Amino acid sequence: AILLWDRVDIAVAVALDDGLITPIIKGADQKGLAQIAQESKGLAERTRAGKLKLEEFQGGTFSISNLGMYGIREFAAVINPPQGGILAVGLGEQRPIVRDGQLAVATVMTCTLSGDHRVVDGAVGAQFLAAFKKLVEEPLTMLL
Repeated sequence: AILLWDRVDIAVAVALDDGLITPIIKGADQKGLAQIAQESKGLAERTRAGKLKLEEFQGGTFSISNLGMYGIREFAAVINPPQGGILAVGLGEQRPIVRDGQLAVATVMTCTLSGDHRVVDGAVGAQFLAAFKKLVEEPLTMLL
């Protein structure tokens, strides 16, 4: 089972010299990718400038933390209560893979999901990761 919130408010981790702040993209489930990208960029800029309003970084239902830009391949992120989970996104890099029995090179990225089992069952988390993997591997499906 999963605890359902009225809306999906996604916290996106932004590193600062003196700590970490997680501004919130409110109602992310009602927005398109372009709007989320634009809002995320604006929130990150205001975070770094120290101009976030209190309501812009309190709450949230789920977090995303990306350390890939620091060369980190994979990591486990800690859930920010009362959020139900956090997705840790690692470095996208060229790695050898086997495709149709042949050695090939592909861009591979490791994502790790940490979930609060009081909020979401592990099986639901696994289904989320499978759906996320499919979207990352086939991004054009998001446009259909």
